[in-house]
Amino acid sequence: MTVFLVIVLFACLLLAVPIFMSLSLSSILALMTFTNIAPEVMAQRYFGGLDKFGLMAMPLFIFGAQIMLEGGIARKLLSWAKTLVSWLPGGTAFTAHFSCMFFGALCGSSPATVAAIGGVMYPELIKEKYDKGFAVGLISSSASVAILIPPSVTMILYGVATGVSIGSLFIAGIGAGIIYTLVMAIYVYWWVIKQGMTRSENFSIMKFFRATFDAIWALGVPIIIMGGIYTGVFTPTEAAGVSTVYAILVSLFVTREMDFKKLYQVAKSSAALCAQVLILTSAAATFGWLLTVARVPQNAANFVLDSGASQLVFLIFVNVIFLIAGMFMDGSGAVTILAPIIHPLGVALGVNPVQLGVIIVANLAIGMITPPLGLNLFVANGITGVSLTRMIPSVVPFFLVSLIALLIITYVPSITLFLPKLVFPGSF
Repeated sequence: MTVFLVIVLFACLLLAVPIFMSLSLSSILALMTFTNIAPEVMAQRYFGGLDKFGLMAMPLFIFGAQIMLEGGIARKLLSWAKTLVSWLPGGTAFTAHFSCMFFGALCGSSPATVAAIGGVMYPELIKEKYDKGFAVGLISSSASVAILIPPSVTMILYGVATGVSIGSLFIAGIGAGIIYTLVMAIYVYWWVIKQGMTRSENFSIMKFFRATFDAIWALGVPIIIMGGIYTGVFTPTEAAGVSTVYAILVSLFVTREMDFKKLYQVAKSSAALCAQVLILTSAAATFGWLLTVARVPQNAANFVLDSGASQLVFLIFVNVIFLIAGMFMDGSGAVTILAPIIHPLGVALGVNPVQLGVIIVANLAIGMITPPLGLNLFVANGITGVSLTRMIPSVVPFFLVSLIALLIITYVPSITLFLPKLVFPGSF
């Protein structure tokens, strides 16, 4: 049954059938061909895949991110971020780079970060005579960190698929995301120095204070999300709900860039986006259930243990598998299909499940800039008009640098687990 299931799945994917349909069709055909289980059970499994408390956070974070985009909160945070780094040599490049990190911490979506930051920063980079390829590569690559730092939809899906604490994953993602961003920032600094770029302005403490005062309400969003989870006041789901209500109130009554009509439109667009993710989640849960019926995770774990594979070899295997998966499918699809199989193998070999989750998501962050799928590249192409043939060579250095960050995240686990051990000492 397993071979049939996988063959049908990949045949559908190669025929460009939507992922949720590929998962559903392969599951239904395998169930009807190789088991005596009534097909009606599939409907129960679809609903069962969504009947998980952790999934409640995802629609709230998606809704909250859209409100922050439309309500002026995101723009104020970007202006604040600009005062922190615009005084560096190549300050505009650093502004674009770190703005992607700040924005990603609000929306949890790499393509959305490319669209938002690219629309603002790409014209600025071109105006200052940056190479078009570098400008697009910078924005596309910097935005990939959005699914690694909280609140990450991909991490929520990983937690739901494997049972790993979403709160622990969020906290661990902070350290990994900072390393990912800083390693890439080193390359940006080397590039701007090589190009002979100088400071465009000096740092002004008064300008920083003014920007901070202007963004004080906007800064409340990340404080609520991470501060609430870090201090134990909120679970991730509660933080999602509180931060969304906070964003609505600020957008309606403080920045006043949103009215109730606009709020209704944002709610509709967010609902459509949530439906796309949740239907994929339900189909993947059914697919994973069939794999469990076929004892694939158990047999794979026994094979790995019997072969004497070490943690080092296993982690190399994980990185290769998910780097390849990231080339052909989005992060949500890769996590929902592969994580239930990989997770028990890692646990059997003694790999920390939180660390394993962060490694997997880091691979999928890199997948956002790797052809042929590379969602960030296609979004950047639509925003800037730069062709993929010109874009891809400029992305290659960022890809290589991101591999260095991946190796650090993979083989220096203390970076990832330092904060979770402080916040949840009894769990590590």
